[in-house]
Amino acid sequence: MKINWGTAIVLAFIGFIGFILFFVVRMNMDDRANHDLVTPDYYNAELAYQKEIDAENNAEKDNVKIDIKKTSQGLRLEFPKHLEAKKIIGTVSLYRPSNKHLDFDLPISLSNTHLLIPDKRLLDGRWDIKISWQYHNKTYLHKQSVTY
Repeated sequence: MKINWGTAIVLAFIGFIGFILFFVVRMNMDDRANHDLVTPDYYNAELAYQKEIDAENNAEKDNVKIDIKKTSQGLRLEFPKHLEAKKIIGTVSLYRPSNKHLDFDLPISLSNTHLLIPDKRLLDGRWDIKISWQYHNKTYLHKQSVTY
């Protein structure tokens, strides 16, 4: 059977379209390619964003910067030394952009001016850290990305 050039072009188009459709269907069905929003309640989080801006401005205005350092034991969060550590309350949220199953929150309970996040909880890669804390009923926020 002979195939003329018109039939060959049509078969090539059909083959190419089939090839593209195969990958489209495969990527939509694959569990590794997660297409969820970052947070399930994205729109409510967006409405509360002004509170985050105010908390970041409070931290800058009151000069209460948190230093984040990598150590051999894990990630060390250094709170300002001039504050009473026992009066600081809040949470540390660690967000892993590549896998939402690795995200976790830690409550802040200090007896000293630092908090240590153990090395065993952190896998290598990028982490977005969000420290939301209160001191004397004033809210502060610190955001930072760390490659561990």
